[in-house]
Amino acid sequence: MAAVRPITQQIARSVHESKPTSHDLCISDVSDCLIFDRHGVSKTFDSLFQHNKAIIIFVRNFLCYTCKEYVEDLGKIPQNMLQESNVRLVVIGQSSWCHIEGFCSLTGYPHEMYVDPERQIYKKLGMRRGETYMETPSSSPHVKSSLLVGSLKSMWHAMTSPVFDFQGDPLQQGGALIVGPGPEVHFAHFDMNRLDHMPINWLLQLAGVQTLDFSDSPKIIHI
Repeated sequence: MAAVRPITQQIARSVHESKPTSHDLCISDVSDCLIFDRHGVSKTFDSLFQHNKAIIIFVRNFLCYTCKEYVEDLGKIPQNMLQESNVRLVVIGQSSWCHIEGFCSLTGYPHEMYVDPERQIYKKLGMRRGETYMETPSSSPHVKSSLLVGSLKSMWHAMTSPVFDFQGDPLQQGGALIVGPGPEVHFAHFDMNRLDHMPINWLLQLAGVQTLDFSDSPKIIHI
């Protein structure tokens, strides 16, 4: 298989847009921003990719049903596959750190997760606040619930959570980066709406990790 050239701009996935939108991303602007683990311990954002390539997923909020179902599929990626490619998989939310444990338990996600509770990284990177939809609706291979069913699940999750809050700004959109080792940005995508997150296999392929079949159970796709 031919090597994939690094992508350094946001992908425009509307059928009405003929070419990607150029995206100048200066990762040094957020290198010193603090993120927090499930115990409330802080570390700098650049510690995630100083020595390894990292796939970093920014989610909307921990109550969002599309984020929950997307992270459930991220959790199906075997750790040994990531280790063989020397790639870290990281999810970053924008709630209080006290919600990380519950969200990992809810989704079955076993990899690294942190929060940016003040949304410093989201803001400095220019991630969208509010949703924009194209004439052709976005779709995701990772979201199984309808809008109605998903919204009801999110409401129930909020009501039964030990701490009743939005677990992040409900208008904040997320994105995906592939960075490192060091400050080199290989790929950046900022979501336009809740269904606009990148297909996981695209990210795995761009990061040099074996792709999977997410339809039922994680089967390796040989390419």
